[in-house]
Order: sequence, then structure tokens, then C-alpha cells
Amino acid sequence: MSSNDAAPEPAIEVAGLTKRFGDLAAVDGLSFAVPRGRVTGFLGPNGAGKTTTMRVVLGLAEPTEGVATILGRPYAALEQPLAHVGAMLESTGFHPGRTGRDHLRITASAGRIGLERIDAVLDQVAMREHADRRVGGYSSGMRQRLGLATALLGDPEVLVLDEPGNGLDPAGVAWLRGFLRAFADAGRSVFVSSHLLAEMAQTVDRLVVIDRGRLVREGPVEAITSSVAQDVLVRSPDAARLGPALVAAGATVSAGDDSAAISVAGLPIERVGEIAATERAVLHELRRREASLEQAFLQLTGGEGGEGSDRLRAPAIPPPPKDAK
Repeated sequence: MSSNDAAPEPAIEVAGLTKRFGDLAAVDGLSFAVPRGRVTGFLGPNGAGKTTTMRVVLGLAEPTEGVATILGRPYAALEQPLAHVGAMLESTGFHPGRTGRDHLRITASAGRIGLERIDAVLDQVAMREHADRRVGGYSSGMRQRLGLATALLGDPEVLVLDEPGNGLDPAGVAWLRGFLRAFADAGRSVFVSSHLLAEMAQTVDRLVVIDRGRLVREGPVEAITSSVAQDVLVRSPDAARLGPALVAAGATVSAGDDSAAISVAGLPIERVGEIAATERAVLHELRRREASLEQAFLQLTGGEGGEGSDRLRAPAIPPPPKDAK
């Protein structure tokens, strides 16, 4: 491969990163890459080390071991860093007595950014009409938009965003999704953390999943959701009779959303259909169901019993007695 054909440097690269606070390893030997031109989601339970990792990437914390680079260099080595990376780790660091425009003016001056960028970013985040109001009177969603405008001031190649959807109403969340997709489609890169898993599934191209400071899985969303356990939905008026037959064949069968539906795990869909035929069960629906991002996340991080996992905790149909005919 010629040097001209070499793959471009990742937008962000983390290699062997460890960050300890006393005896606690908040991040433990973590390695991953954020490619250019993609939206990469960063997932993990509370306390998994996401914010600490982002702080190290942005030069706000020193690693105990390992390295983190943006566009091939540590943050501290970037010339005019705001022109390369824009960051939003929280939306609370605003002086309540300043207007949104004043906040952007101070940030632009400190970053040696032309003041003409202020109106441009206010338009990008639909905040121009609120720019001359004091931040203390902003809603949480308006603060989020101002935080994103601040991140965009330097017209950066990379965005690092921690929970940017917090406080946004449904229309704002939809707007943010479209904005991040357009940003990446223009060849730039987004590294974003969020607990809004359904929204992440619609927004990101790739995922980095961590737990207890360690990498659990990295890759395209589809590859991650398809790598965890899937099930088969069976809808049949004979579900009560078919369920025990499937259990006897080695399946795990859970009650569905009505009396005619069951969820079947542990058997391929073809085998489920064969057993239904043998039992002369009428089938109204037979469909393979891929795991949602929420289900994949819960399984990968050991949170199957967590909030939102009702289907995973559905009551199972017990196997038939050994002497059943």
C-alpha cells in the first residue's frame, strides 16, 4: 500500500488509557478509535468512566498511563485547539449575568477566533433571537444550544459532546440528530455520549461501549446489536400448547404482549417453524427480532435487570413434567 493509499489518522485515538484516583481506576487500560466522517457514540453505565475519558482526551485531566490524541496529537500540542476540536462537557458553566452573545464574545476572544463567527454559530443552533438575553433566564434546552454554539465557534473538525440532548424537547432532539448527521456527512467527526439509547440508535454510525473503565465492545451499531442474543416472535392461537413443545426442544420461551404471542430464544427461526408444524399449531406470525440497542447495552454491561428491560424479565414458560405424554 502506498503512502497515498494509507488510511487517514483517526479523529480521536485512545491507547492503553488508565486514569486512577487513589486506589480507584476510573479508566482501566482503555483503547479505541473514533474515525473521521462518522458519528461515534460513547456508551456506558453511570460511573463507567465516560466523562473521565473525555476529560483526558480534551487535556483537562492527565492520564496515569497511556495516551489520547486528537488528529494525531495530544490536545495540549494542538495549535489553536478550538479550530480543531469543539467540546461540550456540561451546560452549566455560564455566568448567569452575561448574555449568550457576551459569553460567545469572551470565548472567541480567548481562542483568537474572529467575532464574525458569533452570528454564524448562533444561526447554526437557532439561538440568534435569544442571544441578547441573560443566560440566567435561559431554559435548560437553551443552555444546551449555547453550549453547542460555543463548541462550534472555531469551526472545528471534531466535536466532543457529553449528553448534548439533556434538556432538549422532542423537536430539539430531532434537530440535534439532524445537525450531528450533517456535521459528519461533511467529513467531520463527532464523539458523543448519551443515555438516550433509542436516540443514539438513530444518530450514530459506530459505538464504543465501556463498563467499569474497560472496553466492552466497539464497532458499527448493527454489528453490536446483532452480536447479542436475539429472539423469535411467535403469534398463534395455539401459543399455550406450542410453548411447552418449544421448551422441550431447548428453547427459552417468555410470554409476549398478549395471550397469543410468545418470545422464543435459543432456537433458530427455522426450527421454531418445524416444531409448530409438528404440533399442528396455526401461525399468525413468525418473525425474527433483532435486539434493540437498549437490549444490547443491557446485556453487554450486565444490566439485564435494569430499568426498561421488561421484555428480558418476562415470565418464562416452565418445561413440561418429565412424565408428560
